[in-house]
Amino acid sequence: MTIRNPVEWSVDQFRLAAAAFGSIGRAGDHAEERSAPLPQVRRITAADLAEVLRKGFDDFAAYRSDVIFLCLIYPIVGLLLARLAFGYAMLPLLFPLASGFALIGPLAAIGLYEMSRRRETGAHVAWPDAFGIVRSRSFGAIVALGLLLLAIFALWILAAALLYQLTLGPAPPASLGAFLREVFTSDRGWIMIGVGIGVGFLFACLVLAISVVSFPLLLDRDVGLETAIATSVRTVAANPGPMALWGLIIAASLVLGSLPLLFGLVFVMPVLGHATWHLYRKAVAR
Repeated sequence: MTIRNPVEWSVDQFRLAAAAFGSIGRAGDHAEERSAPLPQVRRITAADLAEVLRKGFDDFAAYRSDVIFLCLIYPIVGLLLARLAFGYAMLPLLFPLASGFALIGPLAAIGLYEMSRRRETGAHVAWPDAFGIVRSRSFGAIVALGLLLLAIFALWILAAALLYQLTLGPAPPASLGAFLREVFTSDRGWIMIGVGIGVGFLFACLVLAISVVSFPLLLDRDVGLETAIATSVRTVAANPGPMALWGLIIAASLVLGSLPLLFGLVFVMPVLGHATWHLYRKAVAR
C-alpha cells in the first residue's frame, strides 16, 4: 500500500461520486429482472439466529476499533436530537425520535454489511472500506431504499406528533416532570402510550419486511430495488416465526443499547449490522 497525495485522493473521490450519481439514475433500470427468477429464499430457525449473532460478534471483535469509530455518529446524532427536543419544546417527540432510529437502522448499518462482505472474501478490511458501497452497481437502488426508510421515519414522527395533539396536546408540556406525570397518571397518557406502541409496531413490521435482507442483497448482487424488496418480503413470509424473533432481538438490543445516553449503541449497532449480513447469507440462496 502507498500513501497518495491529497490531489490524487480528491480526484478518486470525485470519480466515485460521479459514478454514484450515475447509478442513482439507473436505480429502476432493471427491466430485464421482470422476466428473471427472483432469488431463492430458505427457511431458517431460531438456532440460525443464534449463529448469525455469533458471527456478527466475531466480525465486530475482528474490527472493533474501526467499527466503533464508524458507529459513533449514531449515538451522537441521537444526543443532538434529544438536545433539540428539550431545547425547543419538542419533549413529546423525544421518545418517538429515539425509538424511530430502529426504522433507519438498516440504512445506518450499510457500511457494516460491506465490511462483513469483504471479510467473507478474505480481503483486508478497514473502516474506509465501509464506503466501498458507492462502487456497487446497485448504489442507486441503495440510495432509493434509504430515502424510502427516511420517508417512513418522517411519517412515524408525524404520526407521533398527531397522537400527542389528540391526547395530551395541543399545548406543549410545562416541564419534564409535568409531562411524565401526565403520561403515566392520566387516562389520556395511557391511551397515548397504548396507541403509540401499536402504531410503532406497524411501522417496525413494515420496515422489517422491506429491508431485512434487501440492503445486503443490493450490495451482493446487481439487482434492482423491486427485486430486493420483493426478496425481503418473501423471506419474512417464509420465516414468520424466526423473523418475528429477529425483530424482538433488534428491539430489545436497541433498548439496552440506549442506556446510558445511547452510547451502548456503539456496541449494539455493529453486532446487529454484521449479524444482518450473515442472516442474509442464511436466508437467501446464492
